[in-house]
Amino acid sequence: MKTKNRLAYVLIAVVLTAGCTKDTVSPATPAPAPNNQPVPLQTTVQAAVSLAGSASLALIAGSAISNTGATNVTGDMALSPGTSIGGFPPGKLTGTLHINDAIATQSKLDLTAAYNDAAGRTCTDIVTLSGNIGGLTLTPGLYKSTSSLAISSGDLTFDAKGNANAVFIIQIASSFTTTSGRQVILAGGALASNIFWQVGSSATFGTTSVMKGTVMVMQSITFDTGASIEGRGLARTGAVVMEGNTIVNP
Repeated sequence: MKTKNRLAYVLIAVVLTAGCTKDTVSPATPAPAPNNQPVPLQTTVQAAVSLAGSASLALIAGSAISNTGATNVTGDMALSPGTSIGGFPPGKLTGTLHINDAIATQSKLDLTAAYNDAAGRTCTDIVTLSGNIGGLTLTPGLYKSTSSLAISSGDLTFDAKGNANAVFIIQIASSFTTTSGRQVILAGGALASNIFWQVGSSATFGTTSVMKGTVMVMQSITFDTGASIEGRGLARTGAVVMEGNTIVNP
């Protein structure tokens, strides 16, 4: 068993590329990172995902934006191609609302490009995540889940190891959830603006949970009561639903 565990965490010592790119041959086999085990360190340096015109947006939705309660959004909001926006007021927007204008249309195109970029990344020392990632500490690099991910039974820490430019990319094949009160914690100089979540379906942030990073989802995003994010909630096709939340573009 000890030999098996050691083999599970062997990393490739020689890194063939200076950054992750879209794989043109067969992808590398990710090293596993199960709960309660040290997460393998990666040596491949990640390039940030370019958000282009969507960078100024705190929220983007495809079908609708709705709010209940005293939500505060700092940053612009965009809706395209939908037209339904409700709950502002009582929600407060410190920024500009774009509904099917040139900026909304371009931001959706830029979001699609950024989403595809993040989803297409691969490298030799990519690390697999699965299930509940609460309690883990992630260092800079590229992470992949072939199913859903949740932050529950513990908080999740991003540790930049003293490098404020360090980038973290998390690829999630289906849904992403946080349970009530769970937090994403930044350590070692990590910045929310350098964390990118690519979600294959939808994301739900539990009551009073605290998120960090740019969350790019294929479908919808739901912020339960009191949930907050330092980052962006960017939904390609579905709705963004809020209830007394704090959303701040980093």
